[in-house]
Amino acid sequence: MQTRSAHAAKRLVFIVDDEPEIGQLLQEAMDQFDIEGEVFSTAASVLAALGTRTPDACIIDLGLPDMEGMALINEIRRQSSVPIIVLSARGHATDRVMGLELGADDYVVKPFDPREVVARIRSILRRSSDQGQASTGNELARFEGWIYQPSSHCLTTPEGEETFLSTGEATLLEALLRAPKRVLTRDYLLEHGGRDESLDRSIDVRISRIRKKLNRKNGPAHIRTIYGSGYMLSCDVRWE
Repeated sequence: MQTRSAHAAKRLVFIVDDEPEIGQLLQEAMDQFDIEGEVFSTAASVLAALGTRTPDACIIDLGLPDMEGMALINEIRRQSSVPIIVLSARGHATDRVMGLELGADDYVVKPFDPREVVARIRSILRRSSDQGQASTGNELARFEGWIYQPSSHCLTTPEGEETFLSTGEATLLEALLRAPKRVLTRDYLLEHGGRDESLDRSIDVRISRIRKKLNRKNGPAHIRTIYGSGYMLSCDVRWE
């Protein structure tokens, strides 16, 4: 897969929406902040593009003609940690939670203000960039047969299967891995994530999602909830 140069003049965002006017609206709004938007009208077209190059983020509408948007998010998350913002007319709380559970980083309800979407894109790109700079090279964490690599957000099972975490999930897991067997309060985790608004709203959902990824049949629960205090990683961690 072709990756973009770190020195590229513009950040690239894939916009997946079958309404051309929405794609154009977002392109024009992002262009003011030196962000390039590339529009796709189907899930198939964006999946083909992702096979050849990697954008800095994706904006995905849930109402696509050829694939349910939630299924597209799941497919992207299987192969990439690229930040994802959901764009949807579905504003119910359960839809928001479902989007986050599938690995989206944020959720915007239609109709929307393009400036708000761009602000959220910039926030996610900044958080993703800061996290990448904080991760040193190929540093990785080993725990109970698992391997986690912060630079790529890649989590590898004891059986060798790879999965990718969203930026929000990666922020939380790394915080836990850096302080094993210590109780981390919600306030600490929020500060660790830069007190981003989207992280604040969804910290419990993301902890739940990380737990599901770490869940093995008859295996121990690696992340414990310490009621009234916060969360704790209950196993030893070796950083290399």
